[in-house]
Amino acid sequence: MAGNSIAVRPFVEQFAALKAGLPGTGVPWLGDLREAAIERFGDLGVPTPRLEAWKYTRLRPLEKTAYRAVGEADAAADAGRLPSVLGAAAGHRLVFVNGRLRPDLSTPGALPDGARIESLRDALASDPGALEAQLGRIGVLDGQPMLALNTAMMDDGYVLRVGPGVALPAPVEIVFLGGTADEPVACHTRNLILLDEGSRATVVEHHLGAGKGAYFANGATEISVAGAAHLTHHKVQAEGSGALHLATVHAEVGADATYEGFCFATGARLSRYEVGVRLVGSGANCSLTGAYMMRGDQHCDNTTVVEHTVPDTSCREVFKGVLDGKARGVFQGRIVVREDAQRTDGNQTCKTLLLSDRAEIDAKPELEIYADDVKCSHGATVGAIDEDALFYLRSRGIPEAAARGLLVRSFLAETLHDVKPEPLAEALEEMIAAWLSQAANGEQHE
Repeated sequence: MAGNSIAVRPFVEQFAALKAGLPGTGVPWLGDLREAAIERFGDLGVPTPRLEAWKYTRLRPLEKTAYRAVGEADAAADAGRLPSVLGAAAGHRLVFVNGRLRPDLSTPGALPDGARIESLRDALASDPGALEAQLGRIGVLDGQPMLALNTAMMDDGYVLRVGPGVALPAPVEIVFLGGTADEPVACHTRNLILLDEGSRATVVEHHLGAGKGAYFANGATEISVAGAAHLTHHKVQAEGSGALHLATVHAEVGADATYEGFCFATGARLSRYEVGVRLVGSGANCSLTGAYMMRGDQHCDNTTVVEHTVPDTSCREVFKGVLDGKARGVFQGRIVVREDAQRTDGNQTCKTLLLSDRAEIDAKPELEIYADDVKCSHGATVGAIDEDALFYLRSRGIPEAAARGLLVRSFLAETLHDVKPEPLAEALEEMIAAWLSQAANGEQHE
């Protein structure tokens, strides 16, 4: 057992106690996948800053907090009134409480022929063979201890399949609510998004928490975007103040296909958004955009790897953060251009606005290029609010708090510019306004 055995052992013991009751019990290929994953997790251990990919992030909550597995009572907890970032614009809405689907809170919509969405539990119960070729294929476990833990313990999640040439007329909204249990629990949700040739879909995930208690959300999503398909994948992370939120996304993008990933984060005590995208078809395109606003002692890590494996592919990354108090941000972005990936066009930008002299950002943009006919760039900037701009606004009669808010909004505008649908963009604007209002009132994350 490698790594920090104090943090590893409880999960290995939980798996041994729970594996007979996990979804898909009795399915040979799934049992083998789970056993291999927990063994891999034991070998790799909980990541520490001694690993280059985790250099700036330490998972102290796993060392200090005992998280138990989710039970039926936790899934049935009172969720109260759940907010929606899409409202009536959502064509289909699934709600998960402490990692389990709640059909009574979900509002399924009419999907076109050739499209299907269901919980992972239901998919494994009805036709596990249909998932054998996909589950665990895109998200490889090498160097991914938390993905390995998720693969072993995956309990529920959603599976979205869109057939050839099918376009979803409205976005799908997925709500994950945590923090309703009486004691710290760990949720390991696993999601699959499978788009066939020429299909189109928009998925909006909303992660939120109830109360200030500790809980561990360890989610993973595998995505396949086939030739000429287009997936827009938005994520809004507003977890509770005691949450540990880890999200791993692995996507494979085919010829002339597009994957657009966007993450907006304001929540969790510690969060990490880790995205790996492989462009495997000529003409494949990837766009990764992120915006985060942290205060107090929050820690937010955005780690991305985009791999260009064939000629004529492109990617664009823009991540912007606003840090106040003693908050810490991390950006690690790597663009890899393989030897045969000629005419790659890759661009990566990371910008951070520090509202406090105690805030900190660690930025490590990287280019790893093995081809000779490429157009790639990367850059990172860090700074405070422009005092001249602030003075200009105040000289026009704008109060200081409002002037600072205008400058912060302007700074984040590039990341929000292309957010669709409109109700989501409006919801994000409201979240920014609420965060700025708390900052103006001197509130800090506890």
